Amino acid sequence: MSTVTDTEMAEAASQIDLNGPSKKPPVTVTKPIPYEFDLGHLLCSDTNPLPHNPSPADLLSTARDCAQSLLNQLLTTCTIHSTADGVHIELPAPTTALPREKSLPTAKAQTKWERFAAKKGIAPKRRDGKLVYDEQKGEWVPKWGYKGKNKDGEDDWLVEVDEKKEAMTGEAGDVRRERRTERKERIRRQERKMRANEKRASNGGG
Repeated sequence: MSTVTDTEMAEAASQIDLNGPSKKPPVTVTKPIPYEFDLGHLLCSDTNPLPHNPSPADLLSTARDCAQSLLNQLLTTCTIHSTADGVHIELPAPTTALPREKSLPTAKAQTKWERFAAKKGIAPKRRDGKLVYDEQKGEWVPKWGYKGKNKDGEDDWLVEVDEKKEAMTGEAGDVRRERRTERKERIRRQERKMRANEKRASNGGG
């Protein structure tokens, strides 16, 4: 089977352009085997055989006929709307089933808690949004993330020193840093629990 490079195709196209307007191909295309269309996918299927060892000009002519026939079919069978934004063609529903790029997603395995809740009939906790009212600021703030409620006290400009800890250790300590460390440790514990649940679920453990 012969192959045609992009350069050869471009050269053939330039030769066709040099023919001038007097040799434009006809708008009506007739083939021994009629084309099959799936207008929903803008698809034109041509089952007519190509000549042996087709030249770039043969391939360009075949592609041009397909494109012309597709346009003819769109303009004669589809509903055309004219609006202030321009002319629009209403395409029908596709009829060709296209293959999936990826396999069907598998059902996510239940965690230990989800299996227990389903067995006991425990309904999932309703999520009540991402905001919470801050009494001190008098406004709604995020529960987590940037300026989240869970970071309260970490950026206070004035904090109270724990006298008992200072008396025991001899140091006043850094309350802001301690709060930040405690919050990050809670996050790490939660992540460890999530990984353990996922591993248990993937192994089918109870």
